[in-house]
Formats: sequence, structure tokens, C-alpha cells
Amino acid sequence: MKAIIFSAGKGERMRPLTLHTPKPLLVAGGKPLIVWHLERLAAAGIEDVVINTSWLGEQFEPALGDGSRWGLKLHYIDEGPVPLETGGGILNALPVLGDQPFLVVNGDVWTDVDFAALPKQPAGDAHLVLVDNPVQHPRGDFILHADGLVSNDGDAARLTYAGVGIYRPAIIDGWREVIGNTEGAAAMPPQFGLAPLMRHAMSQGRVTGQHYAGRWTDVGTPERLEALDQALRDL
Repeated sequence: MKAIIFSAGKGERMRPLTLHTPKPLLVAGGKPLIVWHLERLAAAGIEDVVINTSWLGEQFEPALGDGSRWGLKLHYIDEGPVPLETGGGILNALPVLGDQPFLVVNGDVWTDVDFAALPKQPAGDAHLVLVDNPVQHPRGDFILHADGLVSNDGDAARLTYAGVGIYRPAIIDGWREVIGNTEGAAAMPPQFGLAPLMRHAMSQGRVTGQHYAGRWTDVGTPERLEALDQALRDL
């Protein structure tokens, strides 16, 4: 299985820290956030990792090299000055990711989830890791049902998408019909988010998930980065 670490965001909520450093390269617990992911991906037996870049993207390869120090092969994909968003990023990376399911992880989260324990062949188009709603996101994102299906509609309690999942390339199929005639869809390469495609797949019962009760942090502000850094140093 291959993986992609979303690393192209501008990190605007993290400024001034991200004025000169892309968010995945910010340090917590003595190493960059993205390195924590790379170590866990390598431990899970994944060998090929795509790192899509945009804002300050030229810093990634000098910092991480070719991945050989972790037993990985890193594939850097520069999206240009404007990030392609999550859906466009996957579409742009499919020539490297291939036609088999792949692991997706956001470069601006920290978690101790065991990537090897995730299903290598999801039942539908995607299998999502969901966590308890953090203070900054009390309403959550999606509903996890007893049968393992994930939905977007309903009044049941919601959980938060952890930014970790297993996806089939089919999640991108028919993206133009789902996204519609947006400015980003007309760009070349296209720019669009993954969320509308996930909601569309959920409406057809093609997304499963699991509730993860372990450690997870959305490193979205300097304050949360500082708190994570202290927590990791106290381990």
C-alpha cells in the first residue's frame, strides 16, 4: 500500500510560525510533525509516500531527503503556487498512487493510530478514522453507525474526521459531476476539496469508519502546537 501526506496548505491559522516554515515541518516533541507520520508509515510496512507541496514546498526535500533513512521512497509533487485542495491533490497524485487503495493522512495532525491496523481493502470507496470531538470542533463531522457505515445526514451524535483514512481511487470517479461548474473545477490542474466526494459516497453507503480513542491532535494553532510539544516531551 502507498500513502499520501497532505502537505500543501498555507497554514494561515498557524502564523507567524508558518510565514517561513510549512506547517508539516513545524517541530513537536523534537521532530517535525511529518516525521512522526513517516516513522509510523514505515513501521506499518508502507514503502512509497507521496508528499504534495505548495506553500514553501521547496523546503521539504532538503529536510526529508529521499526517505531512505526511514526505509521509504518519498515522491514530492509540487502543486504550484495555489494548492489543489484535498480532492485535486489526490487526482493529481493518482499516477503515482496507482489503482489500489492508499492511505491518506493530513500533515497537520499528530496521532498514535496504528496505520497497520487499518483495512487494506476498504468495503467501499473509503474507510475513515473518527475521533471524539475536540474543544474547537464540538459539533463533529460525521455519524458512525453500528454497522460501521459513516453518514453525513441525521440527528445522531457525530464524531470528528481524524484526517486519516484508506481510500480507493474510485472516490475521485465522477468528480466533475459532484463538484459542478466551480472555478476550481475549470482550473488546470483542477482544484477541489474531497469533502463533497466523501459525502456523495456516504449517501450511497460506500464509506465505512472506525472510532479511534487513542491520542490525536489537530495542530491548527500555535497554542495547540505548544501543548502537543510539551505533552510529547513529557512522555
